[in-house]
Order: sequence, then structure tokens, then C-alpha cells
Amino acid sequence: MNDSERFQTENAGDIAAMKGDPDLMAMSRMWARAVAPYRYPYHFRWMGQPIIQVPQDILAMQELIFQIRPRAIIETGIARGGSAIFYASMLALLGEGGFVVGVDVDIRQHNREAIEAHPMAKHIKLVQGSSIDASTVAEVHALVGDEGPVIVALDSNHTKEHVLEELRAYSGFVKKGSYLVVFDTLLEDLPSEMSAGRPWGPGNGPKSAVEAFLRENDRFVIDDDIDAKLLITVAPRGWLRCVKDP
Repeated sequence: MNDSERFQTENAGDIAAMKGDPDLMAMSRMWARAVAPYRYPYHFRWMGQPIIQVPQDILAMQELIFQIRPRAIIETGIARGGSAIFYASMLALLGEGGFVVGVDVDIRQHNREAIEAHPMAKHIKLVQGSSIDASTVAEVHALVGDEGPVIVALDSNHTKEHVLEELRAYSGFVKKGSYLVVFDTLLEDLPSEMSAGRPWGPGNGPKSAVEAFLRENDRFVIDDDIDAKLLITVAPRGWLRCVKDP
């Protein structure tokens, strides 16, 4: 075993040990709950634009992008555009012509202008419409086609019904070895009052959608090594690795 192999083996052992430490995992969830009222994910920017993600998840996505080298990344729910710009910047660094398709039911004019004026804009294609409408999915398909690899990141309406329909609609873009990432599964681990005024909450959110989806689709498995490695993530049990082509 050479030094690189030894390093990788030691890392895998440490991650497995963390995954088997219930106190450590519980403390991580407690920390996430403690910072949630302060809108912690809103505090960070990528290349000048709010990204609305926690740093650990940003780093995890970077690792997946470098590993998979996707031809396209589909993101539902682009908000202020920072995450689309982040994905685009990673694809630009790879230099292989990859692009981002950002889907949102309401791309506000000031956000659209900020994205379209950004240096990464040439790597981003915007689609306005409900992510689960057949016409929107068809428009995304026209842009992406059937060739892979493709990474899908779901981060729009967080109700169970909506996320489940997104999973059904966009899972077909993902081929074996790539990932479908469902953000904000953490919402179902937070106190219900934190979802006050929202249509989603414990029992009616992304994590419930993932569980329902996996009962009907055998092409994906939860990569809980990512959860264990990150400890802090808004997507616990939301990192879905594709193990079988459509």
C-alpha cells in the first residue's frame, strides 16, 4: 500500500468511526438546530452572490463535481443565484464545456440581472416555471438531452408532495455513478415552530419525500458516508447515489 492509498484507507476508517458515534452525530444535529433561527446558511456568498448553503455542503458538492465531471448540473430552486454560479464556476474550472440549468418558478428580475451580468453567466441557462410542470421538465430535457453524466440538485418547494414529484421527474437524468442531491432534508429534524407559516414541516418535507421515493425506485441509495464526513449538513440522508442506469 502506497502513501496515497494509506491516506485514503485511514480517512475511510475515520469516517466509518464517526458514523458509528451516536453522540457525535447527535451533537451535529443539535448544532444545526441551534443556528437555524439565525438563518446561518444565508451568511455566505460565492463570487459575490448569496449562495444560501452551509460551507460543508458547498465543499461536498465541489468534491462530487470534480469526481463525476458532469456535462450538466440541474438545479431546481435558484433563489439569488449563488449556488448556480458556484456550480458554473466549478464546471468552468474543469474546462470541459459543462453547464448549469437553473429552474425556478419565480426568477425575480433583480436576481436574473445579477446572474446574467455575472462572469459565470455563459455557463448558466435559466428556466422559469414550476419544476414539476411537464412543460418545464420538457424544456430542461431539451437543454440537457439524454447524455450524461448529470448531477441534479433539488432545492425548491420543500413539501413532501412537491419534492417527491421532482424526484420522479428528474431522477431519469441521473445515470449510474452520479448523484441526485435533495437539500433541506434537515427541516424535518427541526422543531415544528421553525416551519411556522410555511407549507412544509416535520412529516411533510424533503426527507419524507426521499423515503417515499426510495420505496418505489431501486436505482438510488443514500450515501450516508457523506453525512458522516460532513457532520454539519442541511441534507442528511439527501445524498442519493445512482447505482443503476434507467
